[in-house]
Amino acid sequence: MIPQLILNSLIAASIYSLVALGFNLIYSTTKFFNLSHGVVGLIGGYVTFYFTKTLGLEIIPSVIVGILAAGLCGYFLDKLVFRKLRNKHASDMVFLIASLGLMTALQAGLAIVFTNQFKLFSIETKTIHFFGLMITYVHIMTLVVTVIVTAGLISLLKKTRFGKMVRAIGDDVEVSTIVGIDTNKILSRVFFIGSAIAGVSGILSGLDVGLGPNMGLSLLLKGVIASIIGGVGNVYGGILGALLLAFIENIGAWQISGEWKDLFSFGLLIVFLLFRPQGILRK
Repeated sequence: MIPQLILNSLIAASIYSLVALGFNLIYSTTKFFNLSHGVVGLIGGYVTFYFTKTLGLEIIPSVIVGILAAGLCGYFLDKLVFRKLRNKHASDMVFLIASLGLMTALQAGLAIVFTNQFKLFSIETKTIHFFGLMITYVHIMTLVVTVIVTAGLISLLKKTRFGKMVRAIGDDVEVSTIVGIDTNKILSRVFFIGSAIAGVSGILSGLDVGLGPNMGLSLLLKGVIASIIGGVGNVYGGILGALLLAFIENIGAWQISGEWKDLFSFGLLIVFLLFRPQGILRK
């Protein structure tokens, strides 16, 4: 039972960490909580579902289209809404309310286009049994993709000129502008990358359990909790926060009941906000 519990926790942590990675990337440069992040990720799942179920496209091309759709959605949200608010030097509260409005609008749009009916991918998910453990192909893909995406993002931020500019903007936007960095251009790319990563999490979650218009809020909350626990704005912290959150949830569900998972999540969040608000790792 313990090895299966650990495996289940790693799978859940993979989804949470993908949401947290994109959320932390955007937060580290914009300094506001983008509440539309979860629904943007869910758009990637729905686009993938549409291309596989309705148009009959193979799963891999559909996944690529879904990731691009989520990235472009985040890009245009920044270009059409958030950039205009930045140019007007809007307060953090205005950004928060704007992102809340966008979340509500996008969620309603998904419900109108795809209805509120729960959607399931029509792909075969085989279960593998080994050493008493059970894991599906989707779960294996989730673990592998999370490692690849995480390594790719860290390499992008650490070893490229673009990554240096992102870190510079995260340190000080005004100084970055003074030294010649086109902050609006870089931030739009950050929104594209962060939203595309969220799209990956939405697709993997949809392949595992299906899709519903209200799932975006759940994805957002898990990603935000993981980010706060690990350290908001810290890429590595988001991963650690996701691992801790997933283990606490699964251990609590094993000992008590699965219906209490959200209580464990928010209980852990309150503990960190009270005793270590900066998270496991500082920015």
